[in-house]
Amino acid sequence: MKTIIKAAALVLAPMTAIALTAVPAAAQSKLGIAVADLQRAVGTSAAYTVARTQMQTTYKPQIDAFNTRKTAIDADLKTKGDAIQKALTAAGNKPTPAIETQYQAFQQSQQSAQAELQRMGQPIALANAYVEEQITAKLSDALKAAMAKAKVDLVLAPDATVSYQPTVDITAAVVTEINALVPSVSITPPAGWQPGRQGQAAGQPAPANPAQAPKSR
Repeated sequence: MKTIIKAAALVLAPMTAIALTAVPAAAQSKLGIAVADLQRAVGTSAAYTVARTQMQTTYKPQIDAFNTRKTAIDADLKTKGDAIQKALTAAGNKPTPAIETQYQAFQQSQQSAQAELQRMGQPIALANAYVEEQITAKLSDALKAAMAKAKVDLVLAPDATVSYQPTVDITAAVVTEINALVPSVSITPPAGWQPGRQGQAAGQPAPANPAQAPKSR
């Protein structure tokens, strides 16, 4: 999950001192600018935190199987990689046809392992995506509510700024609004559900290692 906030440049027409004094006080406004890390807001919301705990229990057999298989695959690939490096060193760092064939086999093993782990991790990745989508469906409303309470007119993503004071960060306020709008979520996607396809199934709006807290997009 990755939310991108684009801020358009504000172009202010030049005003003379005389014209400025002629503008009624009620018509003058000061632009309020804030910063919000929406990815962190979703990841630290109550609904997401509880869902992650539930997933660790509900999907424990799949998570354990994934980790066991990944450990075995990593060990196998390391052995094969070390053998290639040893052969290359013995050949004076000059690839031979035999070494090239060995390396191609190594690449095929890597690709097969990646595909296998992706299949094994799919149920957990899908559940996590479902959790995120339920929360992000209300993210815009949460952000608007936080902006209104903070009297903010413009919100930037942290990576869109050079520097800012902690006082302008309204991420915590966004989390508060998310918690109010989405107190809890389901970790079980409806049959046939796929990320980004709202309105399907029950009408609800490279997988990470399932043993670790997935990174929000």
